[in-house]
This record gives sequence, C-alpha cells and structure tokens, in this order.
Amino acid sequence: MSELRISFDELRARRRKVMTEIGNKGLEAMVLFNPTSIFYLCGFPGMPTERPIALVLYGGDKSILYVPRLELEHGESTADVTKVVSYNEYPSKPHPMNVLAGILGDLGLAGKPIAADGAGYGSGQGYKGPKLEDVMPGTAVTLFPKMIEEHRVIKSPAELNLIRESCRWGNLAHALLQEYSKPGRTETMISAQASQEATMAMIKTLGPGFEPRGGRGASAGFRGQIGPNSALPHAITKHIVLQKGDVLVTGAGATVWGYNSELERTMFVGEASAEQRKYFDWMVRLQDTAFEAIKPGDPCAKVDEAVRKVYEELNLWPYWRHHIGHALGILGHEAPFLDLGDDTIMQPGMVFSVEPGLYVEGLGGFRHSDTLVVTETGIEMLTYYPRDFEAMICKY
Repeated sequence: MSELRISFDELRARRRKVMTEIGNKGLEAMVLFNPTSIFYLCGFPGMPTERPIALVLYGGDKSILYVPRLELEHGESTADVTKVVSYNEYPSKPHPMNVLAGILGDLGLAGKPIAADGAGYGSGQGYKGPKLEDVMPGTAVTLFPKMIEEHRVIKSPAELNLIRESCRWGNLAHALLQEYSKPGRTETMISAQASQEATMAMIKTLGPGFEPRGGRGASAGFRGQIGPNSALPHAITKHIVLQKGDVLVTGAGATVWGYNSELERTMFVGEASAEQRKYFDWMVRLQDTAFEAIKPGDPCAKVDEAVRKVYEELNLWPYWRHHIGHALGILGHEAPFLDLGDDTIMQPGMVFSVEPGLYVEGLGGFRHSDTLVVTETGIEMLTYYPRDFEAMICKY
C-alpha cells in the first residue's frame, strides 16, 4: 500500500510553485492566512479559532509557520516548514498581527512588495484585528485570494491515492449503514453504529501510522433525509425513526490525511412504491447523463447544460433544487462547479462529485452522489457502491 500522506517533497514543490508565481510578478514573499491553504502548503492541520495563524513563504524556499503558543508543539510535529514561531495569545498585547509584522520586518520584508491571500486574518469566532498593510506601513501588499484554490484544482497522484482510500472506507461505512437501516431504529443510532464500526476497521487495517488529519475516520448517515423529509436537500438530523417504505437519502465518506470523498445513495426501507421507483429511475438517468457529458477540454457548464435538457424533456423542473456537482478534495465543496455559471475547462486530474437530484414534496428525495476523476478520455469512477434499484432496498 502506498504511503497515506502527502510527502515533504510534494509539499515543498507546492511552495516553490507559489514562490515562482509571485516572483514572476516582482513580489518578495507571500503571507497566507487561509487554514486550507496553509494545510495544502505545509501539512499543518490547525484548528482555526479567534487566534491568528499564518504561513510566510520567503527567500526562495524558506517558510515560517506562525501560530499561537498552544499550537507550537503541534506545528513542530506536523508541519513541513523551516521554522515554527509562536505568539502568546489572542487577545493580548501586543496584538498578534503586530508580532507578525515584527517577524516580517526581521526578514527584511518591511517596505518590500509582498503577496497575501487576504487583507489580514479573519474569523467569525470573535477575532478583531488590523490589516497586514496597517501594521506594515510603507509595504505594498498585493492580494491573491484565489491563487492556492486554483493550484488545488488538479489533483496529484498522491492526492488521488488519498481520495481513493477515502472512497474505500466510505464504501464500508455505507454498506454498514444500509445493513442497519431497519424499521423502528433511529437515524442517529444507525449512523453511530455504522460510523464507529467502519472507523474501527479502518484504523485496524491501516495501522498505527494512519492519520485522518481532519475528522475521525469513516462516517455514514442520513442528516435527516428520511421519508418525506428526504425531499429537503439540506435537511438536518431530527432523530427520526425509520418506517417501512421510507425513502432514505444517505451520505458516506472518510477523511484520509485531510482528503475526502463523497458517496450518497437513495435507498428504501423494505419496499418502494411505483411512484418512488419512477423518480428513482429518472434520477439515475440524470446522473448517467452527467457522467457521459464530462469530457476533458469542455467547460464545466456543458455538463449542467446536458442534464438540464433531461429535466426539460421529462418536465422535472418542479423537482430541481441545485447544480450537478462540485469539485472536492481537502474540502467537501471546492471549485470548480458543474453549473451553467462556471466556464472552467475540465482537465485530467480534476475530482468531482456528480449528484443531480429530484425532490418531490410529500414523497421524498432522490439523489445519488459519486466521486470521480477526469481522465484524458473521460472519467474514472472512484466511488463504487451499487447504484441500481434492486441493490437500494434495505432488507430486514
């Protein structure tokens, strides 16, 4: 089995790419505040709170991870950087942004043109603080808020390996979820049992060196999409008791060294009505249409256009709620999107969820979601749970 992590060599290559890009623009360094970008570039799985965290890239191939004191040892043990530097606490004196300005000044960057992914640190957890340019007067800061997000779009072989492994354990969690989906049991009880068992199997199989770096392992559940409530695409868990004939819209996945996948299915408790079967078959047709429309060199919008034609043909617009899918990897939702408004050209190495849905009030929701990677000739399916109607009946 390949090592389930991103190597230091790959992390360093990512940082060199950033430095080359900003260097070509005449900039000397880059300061990053986004925790996802920081993880992508150095592997640090920080816990973003009111306490500022930053990554400084400078001097060609040098890097400083800037963290609060309580994250110092965590940073030293997980991050691939030249040095980890800490400040005392937030809120405190001096303000952490002033301490960061002092570090940048010590590196000889005061007054030099630098890049940043944001004007300053941002958090909805009570943080207040100045912009980077306010604590470094005379320093020109050029913002590139989407640079690292754009770098993350094409997945490397190592990233695809982690996503494939995520699919493997999401598949097990979902199989257990289906096995335990019986009338009289609650959604929270079923989800907890399936997730726990799948995670324990994952840990035992992958061994002591396995790191989720986000989440706890494998999980599967319903998020409240049970019976008529399944017609709400973003329902919330309500501790619903399953009943015979319920439509179930599920979700499963696993986190492997910070990377994720998405597996969703439409299932039925014991039996399905003819009306439910009709919408199920239409949903599968929508998803098959999306699979066929994903081709390298075409814009993402073309996939949505193809699927919308089927909605139109079958008069399904009353049951439409959302676009066809989205990229994913470190985050559950990433750009680009399989939507009319996204003209990003699909390229080999892009990973997408494909999840067109039908939501029929009073009857239920119908949505499969699969994770795939774009190839030179089309797609490679990464999730592999059965999709056919017969396999979606929860027997008891």
